[in-house]
Amino acid sequence: MHVAWLGKKSPFCGNVTYSREVTTALQDLGHQVSFFHFAQDEPPPDHWPEVLEGHDAVQEISIPYLLKYQIYTIPTLQSRKIFTQALEELRPDVVHASLTLSPLDFALPEICEDLKIPLVATFHPAFDREQRNLSARTQYLSYQLYAPCLAKYDRIIVFSRLQRRLLIRLGVSASKVVVIPNGVDIAKYSPGVSNFKAEIGVERVFLYQGRISPEKNVESLLKAWKQARMGDKAKLVIVGNHGAMANSLMPFYGSEHGIEWLGFIADEQRRIEILRGTDVFVLPSLVEGLSLSLLEAMACGVACVATDVGADGEVLEREAGVVLLRNQPVTTQLKTLLPLLRDHTQWTKILGDNARQRVEERYTLSSNIEKVIELYDELLTERKQTKQMGHYFNTIRDRFGSDILRSGR
Repeated sequence: MHVAWLGKKSPFCGNVTYSREVTTALQDLGHQVSFFHFAQDEPPPDHWPEVLEGHDAVQEISIPYLLKYQIYTIPTLQSRKIFTQALEELRPDVVHASLTLSPLDFALPEICEDLKIPLVATFHPAFDREQRNLSARTQYLSYQLYAPCLAKYDRIIVFSRLQRRLLIRLGVSASKVVVIPNGVDIAKYSPGVSNFKAEIGVERVFLYQGRISPEKNVESLLKAWKQARMGDKAKLVIVGNHGAMANSLMPFYGSEHGIEWLGFIADEQRRIEILRGTDVFVLPSLVEGLSLSLLEAMACGVACVATDVGADGEVLEREAGVVLLRNQPVTTQLKTLLPLLRDHTQWTKILGDNARQRVEERYTLSSNIEKVIELYDELLTERKQTKQMGHYFNTIRDRFGSDILRSGR
């Protein structure tokens, strides 16, 4: 099967990881992938070459852009023409857009319909069902904006039942919305030996890994850690980009409080080593979709704490982790929880074991890919049947004349 994939390679975010993992898995299974992404002859980022290495079937097609930000991209006026011409030449079996939040997303249904190519979308935007803050309300607007467009796609992949219900409520046909959660390679992300604790010289490690941005609510975690006075036997490690927000927080939450800022780590094996040496992973986000960082921590057998936003609460339900309540401040809850998680090692061990089991049951990459391929096959079968039906009616029309068809005889 030939899949034309539209996704992101930079800047680094969950969409980049999702595109990387899924396209690599498709190629490993023998499928051909043509990867479309917005670029201006930029060099590949550090986290991408490892994906392309050894995969001769991949073909990259750059789409020009005017502006590109973490969340959205503004393409040039020529982008649609370039994308369409490439599809006409490649003639893939299916187009899969890991939506990049750009104006091109809204043109894809018309382009693919004209070319008679099935179109699949993966819709990533985070959300909070309660819309308790500005970030959540902004994310909800993206669902309202995209729903009419998504209704024209052949299938839409979302990561949770909550997202599916939201899109259906906004007018997308239930038959088109499919829940296929993020998946983790559980052979790669697994419990194992790590020297990370010895490296930083502590007995207990707490970790946040992700973007340092307002919706991730890292400051609430930092405040709670500082107020809880966790002592010199525990450290909070922050792995994420040192952007403007991180730089504004670091002077107030530093090593004197037991907080280590490691910045963005491109080396995946190093990130796995850190996870394996971590006791508790904390995700205090205000809005989420389904955090891949959370699933990676769970797969490594780490006890996890997350707010009940997006699908994260769904992932940790029934003792697979600790879910922070929606109706209480995150800082207040963490101030109480952090010392308990520090002191009760058997509890965190049980939580970590439960987390690993939950990922094995529901969130493996192999299961994810299997469901994606089943979806592709289903669409191709539908197209084939539609084509056969059209050929049948054309034959009837040619043999008996259009008058008979119009009369219903």
